[in-house]
Amino acid sequence: MKSRVAGAVAKASAGRSLPPQPGGRLQPTEAGTALARLLVERVNGSTEEYRRCQDAAQQRLNALGSAESGTALRVEGALHLARPAFLPPDEEGYSRLRRLDAGLRVIEEAFPQVSTDIELCRLTCMMLEGAWRTRALAPPREQVQTAACTCPLCRRLPAPPARTLDDYRWRHSAGRPLTVKNWPHRRELDSVLTGGWSWTRQMNDLERDLGHRHRFENDILVFHEYKRVIDTIDTTRLTQHVEERLAENFSTNSARALVSGLFAAHKRSVDEYWLQQHEAGNVVLPQTNPLNQSTYSILQMLDCLFWHVAPDTELWQEENLASLLLCRAIDDMADVRADALTGEISNFWLADMPTHTKALYAACAIAIVKYGCMPEAHDPMWNTWLMTTTVVWMGLTGRHALWFDGITQGLPPAEDCPLCDLQPNSCSGILTHGTTLTIAPRRTAAALSPGAAELSARCRVQHPQAWPLFDAELHAFEALHGPWHGSTDSAWEILRRTYIAAVEASGAEPSLERARQIQEDAGVVGSEQFHTLHDPRTGREDTALLAYMFGGAHPHFLWNATGYRPTGVAGDWLDG
Repeated sequence: MKSRVAGAVAKASAGRSLPPQPGGRLQPTEAGTALARLLVERVNGSTEEYRRCQDAAQQRLNALGSAESGTALRVEGALHLARPAFLPPDEEGYSRLRRLDAGLRVIEEAFPQVSTDIELCRLTCMMLEGAWRTRALAPPREQVQTAACTCPLCRRLPAPPARTLDDYRWRHSAGRPLTVKNWPHRRELDSVLTGGWSWTRQMNDLERDLGHRHRFENDILVFHEYKRVIDTIDTTRLTQHVEERLAENFSTNSARALVSGLFAAHKRSVDEYWLQQHEAGNVVLPQTNPLNQSTYSILQMLDCLFWHVAPDTELWQEENLASLLLCRAIDDMADVRADALTGEISNFWLADMPTHTKALYAACAIAIVKYGCMPEAHDPMWNTWLMTTTVVWMGLTGRHALWFDGITQGLPPAEDCPLCDLQPNSCSGILTHGTTLTIAPRRTAAALSPGAAELSARCRVQHPQAWPLFDAELHAFEALHGPWHGSTDSAWEILRRTYIAAVEASGAEPSLERARQIQEDAGVVGSEQFHTLHDPRTGREDTALLAYMFGGAHPHFLWNATGYRPTGVAGDWLDG
């Protein structure tokens, strides 16, 4: 029976419908509360091994200089915060939920091991339906005027430029695929959207091979989430492969992939339904949504929980969940100035949160990028390369706002920069008990390793104006990472055409055309050099360095993607 599950799910979702059960079904508001309770029950606290590795990393940093007191910024645990009230779904929403329920029952009958995942899917989709209808029909709330925040982060928020729809042409889902594929003979990986996913899987598998590198049950997600590139993916052959592997070599993660595939399909369906209602003039969707910090975080859990499947013993580890949430936050930062109508309702920067909360989460993303550059971060948990590979992947495909919106008019001063002094942090309690970010003088390595010194020397000769900043950031990186042993030639080729080019553009006359050139060339150099990151000898070293330069180095191009200003941008073809 297991070999026919995928087909049975499709038939159930398309045909069989269950009678409405308004009396026995939780409404969206209650579903959000039940979701938070269920996640709190499932999350596992930090292990002794993880704490030991964190302590070792801190001791290594302390050896570079005495610890100094700094500014502490508290981030509250999202699952324990209050959640807003949502309207119940309309009849179309209930119909979608009945179809979802039919598919989930088929999976639950065959794979009772994933009953928790199925319940998460049911509750999340109910909450999502209510959030969309509330956004469309609830009267607008009065904007609460609050005094400008004077914390170190909010004082440094960038002023976002105005954008038009034409500025987002580069974000089409059907973007330029990589010239060098992870597996050149498998057509399903020709899509640029799947390359980074499988690359992360390979990075994680180098020491503890769980078989994910060459197992494609999980890839059923691609069918639903990225239907705009469906022609690029050999769906018929891959579907058959999924079903055969389910029959021959069943794993719990295989069943989770089926659940996640149904969720992705439902989420896309409800997104498109309300966008069509807006386009038809039946409703007017505001450029805000009713998701607060708690509901945003809950929704993102199922939205990305199974994209980077950890071993079952680590799936609910709080460090793993924090990495998943902040990885999605980085993704949403790239959507920063796309109008609410063009992205998903879960878009972080359009959610109903105070500016200070958004700034805290953006800082958390930078802090965890820095943490991911430290070798101690990768010992205790399988899925630890997610944040570093995400920021590198987005930078090397030209799909991130790093080079597009991130080039500022004039270099901000590096002295007393709170983002430079943001200490590395795993942010493990961001969902549960909260986490505390620390801003304190950063450590720097006294001398560069031979490889980093060669990068610095090349910059000094070829780009003398950018050299002082580049050299300083190399010293800061090696304080976090230790001596760097990467590929000097490929790392230099990438950095000179991305980070160094953007630094030089920041110091020149403002030019949107120059910013676009760098952004497009980032995709070209990614096509040329991405294969070098798969080298088992140097790939992780290069990835750590690029992640730091793209996500943690001054002038913090990633942070510059955090501004948001509503504009008249419209259209639903963007890759939300």
